[in-house]
Amino acid sequence: MVIRSNGPLHDLYVAFREGGLTRRVFLERSAALGIGASAAHFLANAGSAGAASGFRDGFAVVANQDATATPDAAGRPAFGTDGQTRGEGGTLRLIQWQAPTQLSPHVSSGVKDFLAALPVLEPLMHYTPDSQIIPNLVTQVPTVENGQLATDLTSVTFTLLPDVTWSDGEPFTANDVAFTVDWVKNPDNHSVNNTIHSQIDRVEIADDLTFTAYFRESNPFWMDAFTGTSSGYVYPQHILEQGPDAHDSFVSKPIGTGPFVVESFTPNDEVTYKANENYREPNKPFFSDISLKGGGDPASAARAVLQTGEYDYAWYLQVENDVLVSMESEDGPGAVIPYPGATVERININFSDPNSEVDGQRSEMNTPHPFFTDPAVREAMATALDRQKIRDEFYGTDMHVAVNILQGDPATASPNTSFEYNPEKAAQILEDAGWVMEGNVRKKDGVALSMTYATETNPLSQKTQALVKSNLEEIGFKVELVQVESGSYYDGSAGNDQNIGHFYWDTDMYKSVPSSPRPLSFMEYWYAGPNGENIAQKSNGWNGSNNSRYASEEYDALVESARTETDPQGLIDIFIAMNDHVILNHVIVPLIVVGTPRGMCRRLRYENIALAPFSYDYWNIANWNLAEDAG
Repeated sequence: MVIRSNGPLHDLYVAFREGGLTRRVFLERSAALGIGASAAHFLANAGSAGAASGFRDGFAVVANQDATATPDAAGRPAFGTDGQTRGEGGTLRLIQWQAPTQLSPHVSSGVKDFLAALPVLEPLMHYTPDSQIIPNLVTQVPTVENGQLATDLTSVTFTLLPDVTWSDGEPFTANDVAFTVDWVKNPDNHSVNNTIHSQIDRVEIADDLTFTAYFRESNPFWMDAFTGTSSGYVYPQHILEQGPDAHDSFVSKPIGTGPFVVESFTPNDEVTYKANENYREPNKPFFSDISLKGGGDPASAARAVLQTGEYDYAWYLQVENDVLVSMESEDGPGAVIPYPGATVERININFSDPNSEVDGQRSEMNTPHPFFTDPAVREAMATALDRQKIRDEFYGTDMHVAVNILQGDPATASPNTSFEYNPEKAAQILEDAGWVMEGNVRKKDGVALSMTYATETNPLSQKTQALVKSNLEEIGFKVELVQVESGSYYDGSAGNDQNIGHFYWDTDMYKSVPSSPRPLSFMEYWYAGPNGENIAQKSNGWNGSNNSRYASEEYDALVESARTETDPQGLIDIFIAMNDHVILNHVIVPLIVVGTPRGMCRRLRYENIALAPFSYDYWNIANWNLAEDAG
């Protein structure tokens, strides 16, 4: 349903928005017109937010009105790029200590791969630093106000920018978007975004620049399949329709609409890019090429920007706070810059048995874990961890101990959670549950609390691991530490059994970034789905987002209710309930809310980097250029 400019619903909506009707009267009259309660509540909240900002507080679905730079008529911020010439900036030097493995984001499981794809592949819309959505490959962000978003959230219409081409010169059209939706939904492609795109029933194309996506039900997350961080990238139909072999080539040299094209790619090492001569804005990108170097460790990456100036930008400096502070100086070539993230370092618990093989796979979803299925074991584990010490000694007092997994929006910050470090209590929990000490390890019915605990290889993670191991062994666990090089740890390849998708350990530790202020795809990490279809398994190439193999009818019901909840407060309540479920049931153990700083060479224009909490670092790389006083 769309508000028609000449219809009774439009007149009713305008009267309410302008203050001529109370909310109660608006809802009553909407019902008399046959408008469903949920749709009426959505519209009421949209109207009360005001015409300029639209449904700002309920869902961030409107064009940016007050971003860090002055927006143009369509809501795109202007970033101080007038008068520049494409390629005049020379080489931009990026360093990622987690090297990319492949460049096809719809089948990637690690941020490192999403990042490396961003200079080439693009979504229809982006999130800005103030968490608003702006148009990218479309003329405007759909809203109820402009008639492109149905009031019942069952459909959305997009108008693409004219005269956009792929880097090989082929026109970019609505057919590409429709093809991408179908490609992601095809189970044979093992896309990590299948759950998000499966909410789309069909895409109807009106012409080359106009299409409408119809959802199976009212969908308050209609923007997720078309917006960064990871799920909104559009793929070229003319390339990938050639068959599976085409994707094999695409993962290393994708064709995109972005400001750069891949010149060479060595997996787990380096990517070089050159400016896309077919990019839609003739004076961009400012840099002629990019050298993205992967590998090493966070401290080396920090030094390469902050002290030696060998690189211009370093992603995710997971370095002890004191060490990082010591690297920066006022007269040095680089500076530490904050990243406005909403990231939690967490310990994930495997609910399946990583040591039993079933049908050629371990951690098979129907094979329960021998002791983590006992709630007492999980509770004791959470109670035994000295999170305050992890923060104080490794991350610095500017960080916060995590009590929730859902971060980034105060409205969804649960008031119902807390943390407690109490090893004596943790030991008693195990004792009361029948886990008794035999030597140095607790056992019950012949099962020992002996576990593997994996994470990526870097000094900060290893120090955290060591402290966690000490905490757990104090109460009767036996803990074997596993470190995996980050290129393998986050590589989603089906043949790599050392990645987080396979999860062939009892526990592991990492961070992941919520993709939006209402990140349903993020909360689906613990959603099993019908017949466990969202659980990472051999049948889906281990790309199901639920790699903990957790299954709960109660939690699944929360996720499914969120998908169609159009009342903003109702949706907030569901998100808090989802957070509380995984925290209070100790499905995961959050440790630290991590502010992950970046390193930037002082020659770059800081404001044009425009780091955003729900967009990956290079989302705005078309607008990166030099500071005015740069040599």
